Amino acid sequence: MIYPVVEIKLNQIIDNVLKVKKNCEENGVKLTLVTKVLVDHEEIVRPLVENGIDCICESRIRNLISYKDIPAEKWVIREPALCEIEDIVRYSDLSLNSERVTIQALNDEAARQGKVHQILLMYEAGDLREGAGFEELRELYAFALSLPNIKVRGIGTNYSCYGCTIPTVASLNELIGVAEKLEKEFGTKIELISGGNSTTYPLMREGKLPERINTLRIGEGALMGTMVSYGDAIGELYHDNFILKAQIVELKTKPSVPWGEFTNFDSFGTVPHFEDKGLRTRALLNVGKQDVILDALTPLDDKLVIMGASSDYMLIDVTDSDTDYKVGDVISFSLNYAGVLGVMNSACIGKEIIRG
Repeated sequence: MIYPVVEIKLNQIIDNVLKVKKNCEENGVKLTLVTKVLVDHEEIVRPLVENGIDCICESRIRNLISYKDIPAEKWVIREPALCEIEDIVRYSDLSLNSERVTIQALNDEAARQGKVHQILLMYEAGDLREGAGFEELRELYAFALSLPNIKVRGIGTNYSCYGCTIPTVASLNELIGVAEKLEKEFGTKIELISGGNSTTYPLMREGKLPERINTLRIGEGALMGTMVSYGDAIGELYHDNFILKAQIVELKTKPSVPWGEFTNFDSFGTVPHFEDKGLRTRALLNVGKQDVILDALTPLDDKLVIMGASSDYMLIDVTDSDTDYKVGDVISFSLNYAGVLGVMNSACIGKEIIRG
């Protein structure tokens, strides 16, 4: 085994996803599975589709290109950049939009490819990421309805990703109200009303989801069984589906405070702080800041303390551990959502898929 590596427990992921899908179906909700943390690993996504997932969502079009032969509906859930329009029309069925110029470009490219591209218009409900206010959304809706190669599939909104807002019954009813105003004015029927992401899942489980919210875009909650926005876990799901493992390359007892002449900043431009704890036994691991966010890690050995990192090394205080670590030993970490996103995107971290 070459370290560092992230261990991916495929059967547990499948089990989680199927439980979330079943719960959604029981509440009249379509699960659109956000697979972006899987980062173009077709060998993980394909088994999910084979087990019943019929819609996968990606923020990066290159990942959908990797999944082009997987028989599932494909959504791009990051608003299209104009430089991506050709690929988005070619490789995705639907994209999220809130800009007139982009919708026009999608229509024109869809015409060139002989397709009709579907869109979900995004409403700004307070998180201040993507989305338009009602009057602008109304204008976008009217404009999109006039385009021959665009189909408005529905409307949606986002929570918690930027502004830390959480979905409420009131804010979801506001979204439904927007849909119903559009339907009444234009004499149309809006098929999908997408009420957010994993942070909306608890409302659904509690039976509080307003009836016309019929689509959720869920990634972290299903793949990891956690909801980082709430600092919580979903009880019936597995939570250890991604484990980072790194190897000790140096193990020495050293002072806990550096000595010599100093600059003001470390190699990442930050100001480090050191507490004098005397001599401590420190393990140097072969993984660093270019691979993972330190705050996203928790050592499985709860007696270990993460001291810091440079681009290529992580420093761990092993002094108080009950394990007698040696050079070559492997230290394992659980990861939150940001941690999984980092290690799965790092080409320098191996991916070991566990199927048993």
